[in-house]
Amino acid sequence: MSRAFVFPGQGAQSVGMGRALAEAYPAARAVFEEVDDALGERLSALVWEGDPETLTLTSNAQPALMATSLAAMSALESEGVRIGAAAFVAGHSLGEYSALAAAGALTVADAARLLRLRGEAMQRAVPVGAGAMAALLGLGLDAAREVAAEAAQGEVCAAANDNDPQQVVVSGHKAAVERAVEIAKGRGAKRAVLLPVSAPFHSPLMQPAAEEMKAALNEVRLTAPAVPLVANVRAEAVDDPERIRLWLVEQITGAVRWRESVEFMQAQGVTEYWEIGAGKALSGMIRRIDRQAATRQVGTPEDVRAAAEAL
Repeated sequence: MSRAFVFPGQGAQSVGMGRALAEAYPAARAVFEEVDDALGERLSALVWEGDPETLTLTSNAQPALMATSLAAMSALESEGVRIGAAAFVAGHSLGEYSALAAAGALTVADAARLLRLRGEAMQRAVPVGAGAMAALLGLGLDAAREVAAEAAQGEVCAAANDNDPQQVVVSGHKAAVERAVEIAKGRGAKRAVLLPVSAPFHSPLMQPAAEEMKAALNEVRLTAPAVPLVANVRAEAVDDPERIRLWLVEQITGAVRWRESVEFMQAQGVTEYWEIGAGKALSGMIRRIDRQAATRQVGTPEDVRAAAEAL
């Protein structure tokens, strides 16, 4: 059986995530301590006992989700499960940084600092309220692109996340995205809803953030991951550090090609996906893409022990 380890993105966060892992596994606690040290603050306190609104801020949610994923990965390693048990790693948006850290391409400390900057840069790129994102449910990618093109009317509106055959997220100027919601409803979308996000991620409006991340990534040591990364922007495997660096920058303005990434892994023989960290959104998407796929969430000590026993 070939498996992939996949790492969640923004929206999976919840207060208390990772706490049981840190209490059960010293290696998992050490990850949160390393992230706290790297950021010069007790992010772990916010994650475990803060308020949801503060945790949801992009600059907090991104490193917090990475810390939780890496804590889960460290707990797995404590039970004898190594990264080499996976044929590929992949992550949804910020989850790529978690995947790269799990595969040894980035240090946890560098991943934490990069994600803090990434969150801040994305927020700075567009004034609050000027951009928006919306999920179009029941429309495929081609139909969603047509909706976005019609809605743009001289503004930016683009397909940002191709999550699964029935869910595409569009992103851009607020008025254009609102138009897309109405157009999609008229085109037979099951639902079209604005998302509670603070910026138009994965759209051309994020170019200022891409420039900031390019400069930051050029200062960081990136090595070849222990197993290949299936990259969001290309939906193909990569293990060359310089291409990874380039594609992490592209990812800021480019679409998350999650459906195609899962289809790529499926074509390579992957039949089982472990969702490492918080939530279970990726598992749902994966099952809608590949009906035969087996999925497993690994976010609690019980999950970790069950996964180790299953190998």
